[in-house]
Amino acid sequence: LDAIDYLIKNIKMWPLNTTEPLRRTALNRVFAAVYTCAIFGLLYHHVQIIHSRTPLASLSLLLSDTVLAFMWATMQVFRMRPIRRKEFPENLLKVMKPSEFPALDVFVCTADPYKEPPINVVNTALSVMAFDYPTDKLSVYVSDDGGCAATLFGFVEAAKFARHWLPFCRKNNVLETNPETYFSLNHAACCPETQQIEMMYRNMKVRVADVVNTGKVSDEYITSDQEREAFNKWTDNFSRYDHPAVIQVLIDNGKDEDTTGHFLPKLIYVSREKSKSCPSHFKAGALNTMLRVSATMTNAPIILTLDCDTSSNDPQTPLRVLCYVSNPVTRSNLSFVQFPQRFRGLSSNDIYAAEFRRLFFVNLLGFDGLKGATYVGTGTFFCRRALFGSPSNLISPEIPELHPNYAVDEPIQSPSILSLAHHVASCNYENRTNWGSKMGFRYGSLTEDYYTGYRLHCEGWRSIYCTPDRPAFYGDAPITLFDFINQYKRWAIGGLQMAFARYSPFTVGTKTIGLMGLAYGHYAIWPIWCIPTLVYAFIPQLALLKGVSIFPKVSEPWFLLYVFMFLGAYGQDFLEFVLEGGTFGKWWNDQRMWMIMGPSCFLFGSFEYLLKSLGISAFGFNVTSKVLDNDQSKRYELEIFYFGVPSPMFVPLAMAAIINLLSFFLGLLKMVGGSDKEGLVLQMLIAGFIMVNCWPIYEAMVLRSDKGKMPAQVTIIAAILAWTLCTSASLIF
Repeated sequence: LDAIDYLIKNIKMWPLNTTEPLRRTALNRVFAAVYTCAIFGLLYHHVQIIHSRTPLASLSLLLSDTVLAFMWATMQVFRMRPIRRKEFPENLLKVMKPSEFPALDVFVCTADPYKEPPINVVNTALSVMAFDYPTDKLSVYVSDDGGCAATLFGFVEAAKFARHWLPFCRKNNVLETNPETYFSLNHAACCPETQQIEMMYRNMKVRVADVVNTGKVSDEYITSDQEREAFNKWTDNFSRYDHPAVIQVLIDNGKDEDTTGHFLPKLIYVSREKSKSCPSHFKAGALNTMLRVSATMTNAPIILTLDCDTSSNDPQTPLRVLCYVSNPVTRSNLSFVQFPQRFRGLSSNDIYAAEFRRLFFVNLLGFDGLKGATYVGTGTFFCRRALFGSPSNLISPEIPELHPNYAVDEPIQSPSILSLAHHVASCNYENRTNWGSKMGFRYGSLTEDYYTGYRLHCEGWRSIYCTPDRPAFYGDAPITLFDFINQYKRWAIGGLQMAFARYSPFTVGTKTIGLMGLAYGHYAIWPIWCIPTLVYAFIPQLALLKGVSIFPKVSEPWFLLYVFMFLGAYGQDFLEFVLEGGTFGKWWNDQRMWMIMGPSCFLFGSFEYLLKSLGISAFGFNVTSKVLDNDQSKRYELEIFYFGVPSPMFVPLAMAAIINLLSFFLGLLKMVGGSDKEGLVLQMLIAGFIMVNCWPIYEAMVLRSDKGKMPAQVTIIAAILAWTLCTSASLIF
């Protein structure tokens, strides 16, 4: 107690963090009240005309606008109390000594060596090994769920290269501690030492790439009998989906030194046991395995989870976390500190909206003003204790060695430690335990990160969103449209799993965490966005082809309501986007991608979830490719959409593009010819707006001949379906 009092006194003198509400909060609340009245007016108008001469169209628009109203209402939760935090790591050493820093375990996950190149995973691990943190308190665990000898070889090479790279970073105060990033910035011209280090890195990269391409480790790359034995065993007995657990300590702090005589951080390779007869639970299962394995070896109270491509961009990031973890006021019920995902190599206007600016730079500030940010899967520092029950009710694991307060008192490479680590990494270990349900990272959704954060908040934990000026981490963004919407399809399925689960945010969430339950629910029901996008992409246009007006005339007051609601929603969205550092070009591409996602990934994700619920199909976990193709990269830099793959998800997009183009020009002819000009204005505006957004699709279907064009079979199928739909319009109107 005396130590805590002393710490609180010092923190008052040298504050570690501050919190400030955003100034736009009051305006957000006023606008929400006005816009709510407009929504009720619109729904009243729909009910009034439900018995018009186009009842099917009226019902479709009523359903569509009800969905939009519900999504807008849940969105307002983010705007009620957004806050911004600031940390002062320079004050940290004034209130505690480095020897008092808590130990830190880092978990790096990879699953497919062909979509996630081992050299990228190596760079991520090396970047966090260079943290400005006591090396005796830092351990890096790499989970290889792909069961690949090339990944293991990559980390054997990384352990050797780290002896040179870490002292180089320390000596030169390197901030971009990812070697690939550092050398791509032309630092090699600085001095002979830098050139020598780069040559070592390039040679390592060639060796790792050779092992990936050949599928085996050449004898010339093996430097010890121990390495030869490990790689031979892997090659003979392992397959990706069926193999025993492999755990290798590649660097042991206290034994292994760098070239300057300093001890290196621990580096541990983990490949859990896999069996086709046992569920793997995908990434959540891999994280829980590392949680147990690390408990037997180091059991650090702080855990950092990273994707394979999320490398450090600031060695002092752990010190920012300690500004919250070390504060007695905030640490009692603190579960995790979340950093935003940032992405390197984005195109100038971010054509696929892969920056997720609304998610990471707008909505998470609103989350933080409630009970804290949600867990986004990477760049997250957990308090280990938070993964074992609520703040007031610790759930003890099945063996004492996994308890969050257990003190490891044996060397990390002792036979008893390694034996226990292999035991807890077995595929049957979790049978009849609380792992995945009440302990660790939670199962039940393909979006295990979002679901885990939600469950922790429901249990009474809080979290913190940390947004320093210098990005803490950088990752790789998808550079093709297919990769982007495929990733979102997986998130859509995971959201629906969460929305209709036992712990649904709309039932359990609103009961336990109030408004924050609606915030979680907003993301869980993202897929229903396909309803309004499909309705507005086809119904007004089909009516326009028949010369039927389904919206108010320009001279009617209801016309102004539609205009206000469109401009109000888009205006507020644009303002928030720009205030958080966006540009008009990025905002335009962001809203276009939302229009694209509705009829593609959200529609197909909803359909796949329905099939699974009926027992017709099973979910899979498709890893987003991190491999950079030269042609794809070139198109991306030029901001040209890359289709290339004959995916069914492209068919509704091409259909919408064709029908909107056709309806706009035929509607224009009808208006010129004397049809109901006033009654068709809104339909013309909608068709024109969608047509402008569809320009990359028109270009890909007609004007391009490169590999990234729209596949011919997609265009043909879409044209046939569009013609069928147009000829059937008389059944609706």
